[in-house]
Amino acid sequence: MGAGGRPHGKSFTVVAPDFSGSGGTVDHGGPVSVADLAAEALAAADDAGLTTFHVAGHSLGAVVAAHVAGAHPARVRSAVLHAAWPKTGTRQDAEFRYWLELLHHGADVFARMLPLMAFGPGYWATTTPEANEELLAQLVIRPRTARQIEADRGVDLRPVLGPITAPTLVLSSVYDRLIEAAQQQELLAAIPHANHVELPAGHGAPGELPGEFAKVLLDFVLQVEEVRGQAGRAGT
Repeated sequence: MGAGGRPHGKSFTVVAPDFSGSGGTVDHGGPVSVADLAAEALAAADDAGLTTFHVAGHSLGAVVAAHVAGAHPARVRSAVLHAAWPKTGTRQDAEFRYWLELLHHGADVFARMLPLMAFGPGYWATTTPEANEELLAQLVIRPRTARQIEADRGVDLRPVLGPITAPTLVLSSVYDRLIEAAQQQELLAAIPHANHVELPAGHGAPGELPGEFAKVLLDFVLQVEEVRGQAGRAGT
């Protein structure tokens, strides 16, 4: 079934790796780069037996997805990038340093910042103080989260954006206060033939508008598969 319950007659294998710094992933324990995380994503695809695949990601995950698409274009069927950015700027670096300081003061302090950073006015207009506190209680901040924030600080996708050949959807959020509109436009300009969709949410659109986010993502992937199918049938 497609998003919203619409039948589409196609199923997908979903591989969702936990990158270094989250989940149960075990690694060397040192600093990690975007290239390191992209290698982990590729290893997960290899382990799942996937020769080609679609990539999709949010925030740092979208940066990693873009790196995979640019470094291994022959393996990527499409890319959906939400809240990615081409290069960490001075203001972003200041924000990431602030996150690291909050983590130093405790995971609960860092968690309290997350909804303020991630969600747009739609969330705040419909939630209550009690519901927001319940959300905070559910957030799990991993001990090595700082390693991923340091990776955020070092983002520079510019060398790998031009080589992307897969159909790409750049997803942005109207109320994203972390990724500036100019950065989204730079990303669009750098990726050949990229498409753009804007969601009425904040940086955390997958959590704020999960149904709409999933629909946009799945519709794009299905469209790419349909085009590929038509091209294959035309060539036979």
